[in-house]
Amino acid sequence: MFRSSSFHNLAFVLLLDPISSSNTNIFAPASTPAQEIHSLALFVLSITGGIFVVVGGLLMYAVIKFRRRADDDGREPAQVFGSTRIESAWTLLPILIVIVLFLTTARVIHGIEDAVAPPGALNVTVVGHQFWWEFRYPQYGFTTANELHVPVSGPDLARPTFLKLLSADTDHSFWVPRLAGKTEALPNRVNYDWMNPLKTGLYVGQCNLYCGVQHANMLLRVYVQSPADFEAWVHEQQQKALVDPAVAAGREVFDETACINCHAIRGTPADGTFGPDLTHLMSRTTIASGMMANTPENLRRWVQNPEEIKPGCMMPAMKLDPTQVDDVVSYLTTLR
Repeated sequence: MFRSSSFHNLAFVLLLDPISSSNTNIFAPASTPAQEIHSLALFVLSITGGIFVVVGGLLMYAVIKFRRRADDDGREPAQVFGSTRIESAWTLLPILIVIVLFLTTARVIHGIEDAVAPPGALNVTVVGHQFWWEFRYPQYGFTTANELHVPVSGPDLARPTFLKLLSADTDHSFWVPRLAGKTEALPNRVNYDWMNPLKTGLYVGQCNLYCGVQHANMLLRVYVQSPADFEAWVHEQQQKALVDPAVAAGREVFDETACINCHAIRGTPADGTFGPDLTHLMSRTTIASGMMANTPENLRRWVQNPEEIKPGCMMPAMKLDPTQVDDVVSYLTTLR
C-alpha cells in the first residue's frame, strides 16, 4: 500500500509541476547545507570508489596471474611472511583514511548544526502532525500549512531561513532534498535546521520518518521567492479573512459544527489549532498535505469524506448534507 501511495504522490506532483522531478534531485543542491552534504557524499564516494578499484584490481591481478594452468605442478606460489612494509601499509593506510573521513564529516556537521543566525534571518517554527505540516512565522504573526514560503538568499542579500522543528504527536522527519538534510521533528524535543536557497522556484519535500498509515502522503512544498514577492506574500498572509456576505450560509455551517474547534480563520470565532489554519486556504496550491490540487471540486470531495481520500487522517467526515457541503465549500473558496 505504501509503495502505491508514494507512486501516486509522485505522479500527482509531476502532473502539477512538470519541473518538480529536478526539485527532488539530491545531486542538484540549491542551498548551502545541501551543497555541503552533496560535496561530502562525493568526497566519501571518491575515496571508497578508489579503495574499490585498488582492491578489485589486485584481486583480478591475483586471479589471472595465479590461475590454474595445464602444466601446473600443484605447488603454492611463494609465500611472504613478516614484511614490515606490507603490514605497515595495510595498518596505517586504513587508519589515515578513517581519520580523514572523520575530520571531514565532523567539519560538515559542525558547519551545518552550529550555524549562527545572522541579523535579518527568517525564523519559522515547523510542527509535524499526522499527517501534515504546520508552519508558524513568529516574526510576522501568522500560521500556514504544508507550503513553506521563504526568501531567496544570495551574495547581495544573505537571508537564510532557520527552522525550529517540533512534533505535535509522533516522530516525523523534515526533508527537502535540494535545500537541506533530513532533520527529525520529535515529541518533547526541539531540533533545528536551516537553509539559504540560492535560486527561486519550487522545491518538493516529504516526511522521511515513518509516522503512521499516511506517512507516504505527508508531503510539503517550499516556495523560494524574490525578496519583493516574499514580502508581498507575507503582507497577504497577515490580513484577516474577508467574509463575503454571499457565503454567509457556509460560514454559519462552519461555525456551528466541529470545524471551528480544529481550524482557525483569523477575523472569525474559529480559533482551533488541531488542524491547519484556513485563513488564506485558497492561496495554497494543494490540499491534504500535497495530495491534491486545491480546486473547488477536490475541496468538496475532501470536506465530504476525508477518509475516502486519505485513510487514517485525523479529519472526520462531518456527515453534512449536499447543500451544507456546497455552502461550506463556497465559503472556503473565498478565503484567499
